Amino acid sequence: MIPFLTIWKRPNLSITQKIQSFEARIRIAYCDYLSIVEVAIYILLGTLLAMAAILGVVGAFSLVEGAVRNWTGTEAIFELIDRLLLVLMLLEILHTLRISIRSHALVVEPFLVVGLIASIRRILVLGMQAEALTKKENWLNGGQPLFEASMIEFGVLSLVITVLVGAIFFLRKSSTMGGSSEHESEAEAHGA
Repeated sequence: MIPFLTIWKRPNLSITQKIQSFEARIRIAYCDYLSIVEVAIYILLGTLLAMAAILGVVGAFSLVEGAVRNWTGTEAIFELIDRLLLVLMLLEILHTLRISIRSHALVVEPFLVVGLIASIRRILVLGMQAEALTKKENWLNGGQPLFEASMIEFGVLSLVITVLVGAIFFLRKSSTMGGSSEHESEAEAHGA
């Protein structure tokens, strides 16, 4: 017999109490089910992110080979740094996912770090594109408006980076004032 249906056999409870107890047991059972589904999805997501990070590192090795062959150019180096920053973003997301699975809480700081890395990554891409736009043949063929738009985007990204660094700083400062930081509480969860 289903355990939460046994409540109906208790003669000392009123109908209202039986219904409330039945509803509470169904809610608990459903929450347990959703918790299992949530963890399963986290595991699948973590596995896919880990595979993407591994593929990013493997791809970085081919970019290193290309950079060594064309060691006088900067484009291969920018592409390599871009790829490595993408891998760092994936690792930071994996870190956040691990904390979320362990503590069942959403931590803000890793998202700020991912935003910071993404902004820096975009600035590097803009630098690479701006270098190509400033060449004479590109400048005369409509490169100037694109360059100006890139400089505006560069300014906005600089502001975003400043805000993200400030947010990380104040978040860490407030967590040290309040007792322990997220990293210390995570270390305590590991038993370190």
